[in-house]
Amino acid sequence: MTSPADRPTPTPTPRAPWSPPVGRPPLSSRMMRATWRRLPRKLHEVGWEPGLVVPAADGSPLIADHYFPRAAGDFPTLLIRSPYGRGLPWSPMYGILFAEQGFHVVLQSCRGTGGSGGAFDLWRNESADARATVSWLREQPWFDATLGTIGPSYLGYVQWALALDPPPELKAMVVQVGLHDPHALFHDDGALRLENALAVGLGMTYQHRGTVPFVKAALRLRRRLRHVTRAQPLRGAHTAALGAEAPWLDEVMSHPDADDPYWHGASLAHVAQRLTVPTSLITGWHDVLADQTFAQYDRLREAGCDTALLVGPWTHTTALQQGWPEVFAESLAWLRAHLCADPSGLRPTRVRAHVGGRNTWRDLDDWPPAAADTPWYPAPGGHLTRQPSTGPAPLATFRYDPADPTPSLGGRLLSRTAGPRDNAPLETREDVLTFTSAPLTEPVDVLGPVSARLTVSTDTGHTDVFSRLCDVDEQGRSTNVCDGLSPARTAEGLPSHVTVPMGSTAHHFPAGHRIRWQISAGAHPRYARNPGTGQSPVDATDFTPVQITVHADSRLVLPAHEHGEPNRAPSPCADLT
Repeated sequence: MTSPADRPTPTPTPRAPWSPPVGRPPLSSRMMRATWRRLPRKLHEVGWEPGLVVPAADGSPLIADHYFPRAAGDFPTLLIRSPYGRGLPWSPMYGILFAEQGFHVVLQSCRGTGGSGGAFDLWRNESADARATVSWLREQPWFDATLGTIGPSYLGYVQWALALDPPPELKAMVVQVGLHDPHALFHDDGALRLENALAVGLGMTYQHRGTVPFVKAALRLRRRLRHVTRAQPLRGAHTAALGAEAPWLDEVMSHPDADDPYWHGASLAHVAQRLTVPTSLITGWHDVLADQTFAQYDRLREAGCDTALLVGPWTHTTALQQGWPEVFAESLAWLRAHLCADPSGLRPTRVRAHVGGRNTWRDLDDWPPAAADTPWYPAPGGHLTRQPSTGPAPLATFRYDPADPTPSLGGRLLSRTAGPRDNAPLETREDVLTFTSAPLTEPVDVLGPVSARLTVSTDTGHTDVFSRLCDVDEQGRSTNVCDGLSPARTAEGLPSHVTVPMGSTAHHFPAGHRIRWQISAGAHPRYARNPGTGQSPVDATDFTPVQITVHADSRLVLPAHEHGEPNRAPSPCADLT
């Protein structure tokens, strides 16, 4: 990949006079825009040019809508490519709002979706189609050769696809709760992220068809979720809820190995390692793609790329709902700085993170901030202490039964049940262990990646280990902070070591609260049931209960910081109306 600065900008086609069409954005989009508050005031009226045909790399027609400010002069262009259609909510959120602020916005449907020609094929056409779209932009009389990209989720993936060979016009990117590795979305260290796979299948199959078909399909999936996720085998079971229109879903579910040829070319992680295009990253602590965002940030920093990171108290979907004023303000400031030479909206630090447990924002020079790993150890009686055990003796045993799998509750999901939840329904189950500290005499701040290092033994040799950090308040309510799951392969009856990455967090445990470590062998249907036999969870038809023993030399590792009054940053949209 070459840097845009290393290649000459193509000689621009002489720009013909442009007469803006008279169309206005759809009424439904204007009505939705009118309901939003805490957003910047409108700078321009917005025009709309729908149904433009853009030739794809192979000549297939890609359909795009063009939103523009009704004002004289040149304006930079934002390219947004989506498999989810061009209507609500994308039309008001990106088309209208950014055109109001002085940008041409091209909102395009990926091939095979939203009326675009060809067949949609996860990840395989996005780079070539994005480059073809930029070639088309160069011929438009309103394009001034200044280009930015923006968008969430798969709309982030298509940005990385364009950055694989970035055109010289590309001056800025804003990746919101964005994806760069499809394999990691469906599989977590060998464990199938079942509920997320079904949610992706739902979105890719129905969202571009409009609100009514999507809502009907979502309700059907909700009604049939238990049947689909407990089917024996899982392969093909999704058709009962999604129909037979997602043939790729069985394929992605049944290829757990990232090195499988099936996934060749899917991951765009390497793009950030050489990128020079200024890139803003936005995620939430409970976003299913948060780990991918932190990996993007690390690679961009190592490459010396101009980057910024905003992390809010959001899930994948609430970042674009309750968090939209903050997300929009962050995005607009970045685009104005790098496309309009107006850095006045940029914050002074590279990172801004919301701190849970006290509902404040904290400005940081980098992520993660320097911290010493602080281990907490399980002890008899369900206690959690700072005192290490004297050896790897068995400490506690529980039984996991795939016929009655430990349910998932909150956390990093794509569904509406994501995020922090009261964990009482989990912690009363016999297949969930909890180890809880004494009430804290001083506050504890945890900022950075959390992990668990366990010694476990089983009677079958096959299990998963789910590890969760919780905050227990003075009333005894236990709320999840972060978590993770890893498969464990053991010789029958012999202890084995397993490390469970639990994601990153910024959380304040006040004095009087308690730290709780929750351990189980699954979180269903967030993760597919481990059959206990070594079989693939996609094809398993036989399930065996597993007896799991946790040993005393296990430990929960927290990135601890000396307690001090945090930098109480203002809300990212504090200056907006």
